[in-house]
Amino acid sequence: MSDLLERLRGRGWRMTAQRRVVAEVLDGEHVHLTADEVHARAVAKLPEISRATVYNTLGEMVTLGEVIEVSTDRRAKRYDPNAHRPHHHLVCATCGAIRDVHPAGDPLADLPAGERFGFMISGVEMTYRGICPNCAAAA
Repeated sequence: MSDLLERLRGRGWRMTAQRRVVAEVLDGEHVHLTADEVHARAVAKLPEISRATVYNTLGEMVTLGEVIEVSTDRRAKRYDPNAHRPHHHLVCATCGAIRDVHPAGDPLADLPAGERFGFMISGVEMTYRGICPNCAAAA
């Protein structure tokens, strides 16, 4: 069973066939699929699943805190099941590929107190941008 399925079951989330398929599609490392990509892969496993069901299920998973919505520029939102291990993202500026990265250190340590403007900071989201090896090789 996938880590995401285990976490959802542990929360007592009612596991319908549709919810199970969406969770299975999101399983794995470095998974950052759009809702349309989730739907396409889910249809391959469960042909009757609707786009609305996929969108609603993704929304529920985000609300539960089991999946993270990742926005990169003007591209479609992507869904990341790696919600319980703090991480940042490395994004290819050409093709949009996303990888999870876990740099050492505390990013808050780089933000001087004077630059916090009195905010009580609850988290940091960092995005590293560059060109992936596949796009660099094609250039």
